[in-house]
Amino acid sequence: MERASGVVLHISSLPNQFGIGSFGASAYEFVDFLVATKQQYWQILPLTTTSFGDSPYQSFSAFAGNTHFIDFDLLTKQGYLNKTDYQGVDFGNNPKKVAYNTIFQKRRPILEKAVANFMTAKSNNRPEFLQFYEENSFWLVPFAQYMTVKEEQGQKPWYEWPENLRNYDETVIKQFCEAHVDRYDYHLVTQFWFNQQYKDLKTYANEHHIEIIGDIPIYVARDSVEMWTQPELFLTDEKKNPSLVAGVPPDFYSADGQYWGNPIYDWDYMAETDYAWWILRMKESFKLYDVVRIDHFRGFESYWAVPFGSPTAASGSWKKGPGIKIFDQFKQALGDIKVIAEDLGFMTQAVHDLRDNTGYPGMKVLQNGFYGQDSEDLPHHYPVNSVAYASTHDSMQAYDWYMNQATQAERDQADQYLNRRVGEHPSDAFVRGIAASPSRLAIYMMNDLLRLGPEGRINIPSTIGDNWDWRMSEDDFTVDLEERLLTVTETYFRVNKAFISQDDTNNGINSATAEAAFLPKDND
Repeated sequence: MERASGVVLHISSLPNQFGIGSFGASAYEFVDFLVATKQQYWQILPLTTTSFGDSPYQSFSAFAGNTHFIDFDLLTKQGYLNKTDYQGVDFGNNPKKVAYNTIFQKRRPILEKAVANFMTAKSNNRPEFLQFYEENSFWLVPFAQYMTVKEEQGQKPWYEWPENLRNYDETVIKQFCEAHVDRYDYHLVTQFWFNQQYKDLKTYANEHHIEIIGDIPIYVARDSVEMWTQPELFLTDEKKNPSLVAGVPPDFYSADGQYWGNPIYDWDYMAETDYAWWILRMKESFKLYDVVRIDHFRGFESYWAVPFGSPTAASGSWKKGPGIKIFDQFKQALGDIKVIAEDLGFMTQAVHDLRDNTGYPGMKVLQNGFYGQDSEDLPHHYPVNSVAYASTHDSMQAYDWYMNQATQAERDQADQYLNRRVGEHPSDAFVRGIAASPSRLAIYMMNDLLRLGPEGRINIPSTIGDNWDWRMSEDDFTVDLEERLLTVTETYFRVNKAFISQDDTNNGINSATAEAAFLPKDND
């Protein structure tokens, strides 16, 4: 039975000189790092656009890509930019943080110049662009229309536009975009570049035996092209306002719960259409990723629905989701697909049963296990068909938890349980703990591999500001980091089978199993 491992590092966190990570040289160098340490997976966060709050889980579109990740050097190689167009531009003064407001203002004029050169060269008539347009027009055209109107309306959300624009009419909107064709073309071309650069990177990763784990949020944002053009997908009133929105009920951490504000799907309508929109979304996701992590998986079993406009989430109630029916449709339409179910937070037996019935592996987070008692989050309880993490993008990093949140009793339990050696860094002990677990797949946050504390926090849920902005520097990729990761990978037999040599086999590392690191349960 094969064991494997990988690393979480979002594109935005890659180092470069452009204020935010991109699909350029450092992304290829990171693939080389994964190869050198014999990993099998690179896990990233959603690649979709970001809006107010900079969260990749709140996007203008379920399909469009984040154009901040377009690499300027690659555009220069194609002849659409000169280095002088962006060298010397101040994209932010802290290489460890993304300055979103700065890059929002500074990147756009550079990309506009590149698009103008693209159009002048009539590159929009080239076969590769025409093929991209034809294959993706079902989401690309509405997205370009949406962004054209949105920008002409001062970035206001669609529900604050004039009525003739707010109520989507294809003829009216087409005429509007024809009057602002440069802006419309900008969004078509930049989505093409996003797709082109990302697909080249993924091809490079796959050719080097690295698979990409992508991430899709269960919900879309209210300020999104889907809500504007396809309100029938959601529970809405006669004014297209959502009647119910998503959230989290009150708990130990918050007396008011969490009011997310995402519109709730009309699951009855979705069932009548055999979940066609969701199947399309999954199909498109597997064009981008080798494995898909579905965020907030429990929402398919039941979800916390809050009346729109409520002051807090406390007034919500539990509603039943589509259950196994939607996953049966996935299997019928798409066959056996590689999915990770994000099953963290408040879980019930019904959620566990749904996950098990799908065969998808769930997630285990080691730091959640140390509360002075026997916990399902301790590795001796991990099922083989699971994915082990020391921390996640929504939690404190392992070292931060150990030093700043855990009680002394909890630290003592962690030290004893993990058999932390004299002088061993707590982060290393946590990494070792999930590497040694029974889980087929262990995924390490790069922040934990770098032994970071609070400075490595990626997101604090239910807060806005200072989130999603953490970045690596080139100096972080040290020989020591590479050796530590390689050692733990080899010690706990998680070597990517593609990198196993004859010498490794003779030393006891077995590559006989040629299956993926995790499979649907009925294929075990």
